[in-house]
Formats: sequence, structure tokens, C-alpha cells
Amino acid sequence: MRALLIGLVATTAFYGASAQAATVYPLDRATILNGSPFDFKVELKSVVKPEDVKITINGEDYAKVLGSQAEFTAEEKGKEDKVLGSALILRGAKLKAGSYKVEVAAGDEKKTVTWDVYETPAKPKAKNIIFFLGDGLSVAHRTGARIMSKGMTEGKANGHLNMDTLDHMAFVGTSSTNAIATDSANTMSAYMTGHKTAVNALGVYADRTPNPLDDPKVETIAEALRRTTRKSIGIISGAELEDATPAAVVAHTRLRAEKAAIAEMMYEIKPDVLLGGGSAYFLPKSVPGSKRKDDKDFIGMFRQAGYEIATDKAELANAKSDKLVGLFHTGNMDSVLDRGFLKKGTVDKFPNQPGLVDMTKAALSRLAKNPEGFFLMVEGASIDKMSHPMDWDRALYETIEFDQAVGVGLEFLKNNPDTLIVVTGDHTHGISIIGTVDDDKPGTEMREKVGVYADAGFPNYEDKNGDGYPDKVDVSRRLAVFSSNFPDYYETFRPKMDGPFEPAIQNEKKEYVANEAYKSVPGAVFRQGNLPKSADTAVHAVDDIVLQATGPGAEEFKGYMEESDIYKVLADSFAIGAK
Repeated sequence: MRALLIGLVATTAFYGASAQAATVYPLDRATILNGSPFDFKVELKSVVKPEDVKITINGEDYAKVLGSQAEFTAEEKGKEDKVLGSALILRGAKLKAGSYKVEVAAGDEKKTVTWDVYETPAKPKAKNIIFFLGDGLSVAHRTGARIMSKGMTEGKANGHLNMDTLDHMAFVGTSSTNAIATDSANTMSAYMTGHKTAVNALGVYADRTPNPLDDPKVETIAEALRRTTRKSIGIISGAELEDATPAAVVAHTRLRAEKAAIAEMMYEIKPDVLLGGGSAYFLPKSVPGSKRKDDKDFIGMFRQAGYEIATDKAELANAKSDKLVGLFHTGNMDSVLDRGFLKKGTVDKFPNQPGLVDMTKAALSRLAKNPEGFFLMVEGASIDKMSHPMDWDRALYETIEFDQAVGVGLEFLKNNPDTLIVVTGDHTHGISIIGTVDDDKPGTEMREKVGVYADAGFPNYEDKNGDGYPDKVDVSRRLAVFSSNFPDYYETFRPKMDGPFEPAIQNEKKEYVANEAYKSVPGAVFRQGNLPKSADTAVHAVDDIVLQATGPGAEEFKGYMEESDIYKVLADSFAIGAK
């Protein structure tokens, strides 16, 4: 018998809960797909004997309901081997559809949670799903992209974005399990698993142990499709393929920064099409530019598994295989403004990167060959990556490119009406358009050139070549876009023509201060930040996001939904949780 350490750990009561309350995963009000495996864990705040722990599900012993006994750890340890209490974990539990009440008791520790295990219709509504995720996509991004791309006359838009035409809509809440604020990991994870989780977590409930790879897992949509169907899977991103959004389709880790491990998880699932950046984590450590600490060569392993490898736009266009891995940058790919217009950023090192439209077309041409159908996730990653540094022109160009990729999906839908298309963001930014900035106004102070209300008029972007992008970004009368949150920085009121904006840099105290590289820009204004000095860029907002959809199953998107509710619609559309 393991020794019993007598003692109670003081805890803080929460909303009237017991001072000694166990933690149960999945959390209270979890929604679980019928037959989907999940890890069941109980964390106790004190050290107890196994016989002192009583766990029931709907009044019956949990082991009878879940079909197996959990592994008991007398002393679960945290950092520096600090004893956190006892714990039980059962990997790969499954439940049939129904309502479940889980009750845990151990000494004075008690906890009750409820789970809703849902089934889906027996017959699928859709053969294919294309899930378009604009990272950080906010309402103002859409508004700005529409004005830039289509123009406006006498108060009416001169055209619509592709995403404007989708006929079903919902507002979606983005908060994490441990804060009202959020990041791209837990938000996309909720979409791709049906379980909300903590900031930085992917495909797991974030437990108290320091190991980022041992947390209680939940099934991802890629795993569910591999388990229940013969559908193909595709993942596209302008970011590293190991970044939070693409990783959420397959990954299980408490820390999104575990990119080397995420690359391995990508290989374990083997999506049929993988296109994006992030080759540094696919290459063995012996290769220059690799960020791995081992000799694993995932490019070679994918090639041995029958995949064709593409490294630039030309190779993507000429690729023949239906199994395709495209890695076009060691890190995140450049924004479309740099890639296609200004030739800044890292375009000199990676001069022939494909765009989101190229990648979407390449993926659909392959995935559509599967008679069983497919799931494709397309991320417009740099909407977010350019919004953090408040580089609004790049962010809006990214939104236009993302919308053009949505247009590719809508063209596919015309000939494939059994396709559900979803367009949404994972979280918002504090972006607002308040009017215009007019260089032709008199004076040297740029803030005096900001026009609001009737003085705003209309911007003078032009698209003479009809490619959907303004011919020039640095027009004389342009959108005035600002953030609700920011570090110390110099506002220049101008597009950043020399490369992406870097608003704040660290000083010797490791605090972020305004980057004086922009101090000498004529008319620049110092703005004292409203964020802590540990912040180098703007942060995500807690505002709801807008989801729009069309195609079979889209009617289920309506009203207010949690991100975890979206997974149920995807599961219903594919009927992957039928009896």
C-alpha cells in the first residue's frame, strides 16, 4: 500500500464551490461526439489512498460505465517535483449518446460535472467540407477589404466579397476555459474537437502537470475522419504548418510551441495534402535552417510514404501526385502585399512562394478525386500576423487574398453541391475603421489629416487591372484604421512600404518601448500604450466573431454559438457520430 501523506492543500473557493474541489476532465458541460475517444482524468488537491476515491457516472461505478479502471497516481508532481495531490486517468474512454452526471468524492473533496454525449444523423448531409479560417478575422477586416477591393460610391459598396454571399450566419464566442481572452490554439482546437480548452492548448484539456504532451486528449476531426471514414484530408496555411491553426486539425499538446512534436503528429495522421510554411520542423538538425533537435527527416519520410514534395510555386503547379506536401518557407510565408507587390519581408530569400488561391486550387484538384469526399481546412494566417503589429494595410490585403480563396471554394461548390463551405475567424482583433487619412489636407501634422464623419469622404484606391487588389497601397486618401489596444509606438498614419511594421522593441530592462525607427517619419505621433510593457504588439479582442456558411448542413449555423458547438455541425454534416 502506498504511503498516505496527511494534509490538506488550501484552495480558493470559486462561485460558491467547496474549498476542496477536485478537477474533472472533460470539464463540466462538455459536449462529446458519440463513440469518440477521450481521456478521463480526476485531479485531487490532497494525497489520498485509491480506496478513498469514489467516482460514479449516473450513479454507477465509473469503471463499469467506461469499461476500464483508471490508472491511479498517489502523488502527481508538478515543477521541481512539488506534490500536487493524487490523480486518476483513463486513456481512450468512450461513451454512447446520452446525458451523464459524473460525481467524484475523496475525503472533503467533491466535484460534480455533467456531459452531453450526442449522436449524429445516420445519413450524411455533405460529402465534402471546406473550412475557411481567417485568423483574427474581424468585422473591420471585412469592411476594409471590401472598400479596398470593390470601392464605394455614394455610400454603397460597388461590389461584394465572396464571403458576403454566404447565406447562413452565426455569432460565435471565442473565450478559453481559463480566461475570457483567447489565442489561436484553443479557439481552433474547439472548432476541430468540440471541446473548449485553455490558452495555448491543442486537442487536450490542460492539466496541472508540467509535461506539455501528457494532458488528457480529445479526438480531433482528422482522427475522427480516419476512424470512421475513407475521406481525404487537406490542410493549407500561409503560416508554419505547425502553427496553432493548422496544428489544431491533428495535434495534442498543452503548448502550441511544441512544433517539432506537432510535425510528428502531422506525419502520424498523414493528411493527403499539406501546403504552407514551416519546413524548419520537417528537416533533420543536420540541415541548415532546421529547428529540430533530432535527426528525423519528415520530408524524406513523407516522400517514402508516396508523397510528392513541392518547395515553390512552380513545383506546386507542376506536381503530379495526388499525395502532396508543399513547404514553401522555413517559417511563416510572406504576406501578399510583400509577396505580390512590394517584394519586401523575406521575399528575396523565398522569391517564388505560392499564394492562398494557388494552394486552394491545388488542394481541391487532388482531394476532389476521392469518391468518398474530403475535409479541407484553409487558413488565411497573416490577417492575424499583420494585425498584431497593427500593420493594417498588410492585414487588409491578406483579407482580400483570403476572400479570393473563398471564391475558389464557391466555384467548386457550383459543380459539387454536396459541399459545405464554412467561413469564419478564430478570434477578433481590436481593429476599427474610423474614416480616412488625406495627405492633401493642409499642414504637417498627420493627425490633422484624419477625416471623420462627413470630412472622411471616400478613399481613392483604384483597381485598374481588375485583380481585386488596389493598384497602389500608398494612395493619397486611404482608410484610417486603428487598434483599441497597443504598446508604446509611433503612429505614422501611413502604409509601411519598407517591410512589415515593428511597433515596439525591447530595452535593456526587457520592457517593450516604442521603436524609434519610426520616430523620424514626418508627422509621426507617439502613442503611450494601454497594454502592459511586456506586450510588443496589439492583442486579441474578446468580441464575438462572425461565421458564415453555405451548402448542406449550413442551416445549423444560427444565433449565438460557442466554438465547440461548430464541431457538432461539422460532425452532423458528415454523420461521423451515428449509432
